[in-house]
Parts: sequence; structure tokens; C-alpha cells
Amino acid sequence: MERFQRQIILPGIGTSGQQKLKSSSVLVVGAGGLGCAVLPYLVAAGVGRIGLVDGDRVEESNLHRQVLYNENSIGSLKVDSAQQVLQRMNSTTQLEIVPEYLSAENVDNLIEHYDLIIDATDNLEVRYTLDEACCSWKKPMIYGSIFRFQGQVSVFNYKGGPSYSSLFPKEDKAVLNCEEAGVLGTTVGITGMLQANEALKIILGIGEVLSGKILIYNMLKNDQQIFELAIQEEQTSKKATSPTIDLISPEVAFEAGGLLLDVRELGEKPVIAWENSIQIPLSVLEHRLDELSKKVKIYVFCQAGTRAMSAAKILKEADFLQVKAVRGGASDILKLIQIEVNSIEKQD
Repeated sequence: MERFQRQIILPGIGTSGQQKLKSSSVLVVGAGGLGCAVLPYLVAAGVGRIGLVDGDRVEESNLHRQVLYNENSIGSLKVDSAQQVLQRMNSTTQLEIVPEYLSAENVDNLIEHYDLIIDATDNLEVRYTLDEACCSWKKPMIYGSIFRFQGQVSVFNYKGGPSYSSLFPKEDKAVLNCEEAGVLGTTVGITGMLQANEALKIILGIGEVLSGKILIYNMLKNDQQIFELAIQEEQTSKKATSPTIDLISPEVAFEAGGLLLDVRELGEKPVIAWENSIQIPLSVLEHRLDELSKKVKIYVFCQAGTRAMSAAKILKEADFLQVKAVRGGASDILKLIQIEVNSIEKQD
């Protein structure tokens, strides 16, 4: 108990809380940047059993953010290198490594025997597969993702809370990963630690869990926002961190006839060219508000939905009252545009 006395003396933890940690089990899917930030804190806190799933090998380009590895790790399996480092941190934690990628074929066997799951991947298809399995097994899934200088964290499938796919329906979306968009190691580190923090809160039964909410942290501005998410078709009156942000489907936004505001960075695919759309990247939105009218309805979209919520908050705080964020992203908008164009061509 000497090892953990500094956390045992905290209100709400005590020896019983430490025993909860020792008896708990956590599966971490992904041994990249997020996984490397999550794992040391779970091991150090005394989580009794931790599984780690990843089929990837260490590359030199990983080293600036995946801090469990070093130059001698290059070419080795990430799970092997991670296990060696983590076991030296705490020999009493049972580490179970799986040197393969998560898939629809192995997901049920992997998550069945763990209390909660941490999504530390940057692969959208894997995330949906994991989310579907967590729903079936009623396992909480702690989500984390990175876009450039922004980190996002939420908890899905927790005590009847929403799932990832209920808020972001599965579509053929093109989402930039770290290789394509770039990333700072500190962004990954802070986001991973926030995921680890949610895991510890769930295990210990303390604090407020980010279920039905998404935390968005902007590393450049030290700006943290928490949005309470509601599925627009089922839940339209839930309160959120001020100001309230309505999250609507792409179909509703497209058919409403307002202005489609694209807040992605220049160069992101797919390109949206439509008479009722304008592109102003989120990074410069506050400086270009004069290009928008407060008299029109504005529907904000990005690549997957999270930046749209940040942009909608900026607009509402600047007294743009007719603003809604679009669930989903540019790929959904493009499909709707193509349907509209095909319809017009047939009429001609």
C-alpha cells in the first residue's frame, strides 16, 4: 500500500478504491500515440489487468509522440515493446498483449473479458466495429481522437448512454489520420491522459463521467469546451454547456435551404462546390465573422462533426442565433449535392 498511498488518501478512493483498481480490467485498442499516453497512467495507478491490441510495428516517425518506444524499438511489434516498458513500471499489473489488429472477426473474443474498453485507434472502421461490439456487450468505450492541435474525448455506451454510432452514423467518410494531418506529441499526450482519467473515474465510481458529452481541447488556445450531445431526432431539449449547440443530420441541413459553412482547413477532401456554401476554416473563423450574415440560417459542417460544434459555439457567442452544427461531415454533404444535381439534370 506504500506505493499507492498518495492516491489512497484522496477523498472517495481509500483502500477500497485501490482494491477496485486492482480488481479491474481494461482493454486498450491501439498502441500508438493515444495508447502510449493512456497505458502508463493505468499501470502506475494499479489497474490489475490490462489488455493491449495492436498489430503494428514501431517506425521512426512514431517516436516523436509514442513515448513508450525508443530508437532501439524500430521494427519491433509495438505491443512487445510496450509490454517490456510497462511491466518494469509495475510488475503486479497483468499485461495481456494481442499482436494483431482488431477486426469484426476477433472483436467479441477480445472485449468479452474486460470491464471497459479504451478506443486509442485512428482508424474509423475499427472504431465503428469496436463501438458495435461494446453496445452488444454493454461495455463502456472511452473514445479519444486527434485533429492537428485539437483533442476530443468522450465516453460511449456507459450506463445506457449514447453510442458513438448513434451520434455519428456510419458512413463512407474520409477522415485524415495523423500521417496526413500532422500532430504534436503533446496533443496526443494530453488527450490520452484525459482518456485514462475517465477510465479511473469509472472504475472508482467518482466524479462526472463524459457520457453523452464530448470534451474538445484546443492546445493552441488552452481552450477547453464540453458539449452535451443530443441525438436531434430523439432528444431536442437537453441542456448543454452555454451556448446550446443543436446537432442535426446532413439531410435536414441540406433541405433547410440556409448557408452551408465548411470549417475544414483548405485542401481537405472532398471539395464542396455549391452555390449555398462557403468555406472559412475554423482556425480563422473568429477573424472572418464579417463575411457572414446574422440574418440567414447557418449550418456548420466539417469532416466528422466535432469541429463544426466548436465553430457553432464561436458563432453563437458572436450573436449568430440561427446556427446549427451538422452531424457527420463533408462526404455526406457531397452525396446530397450529387443527388440534387442528378435530379436537376433528369428534369432538363
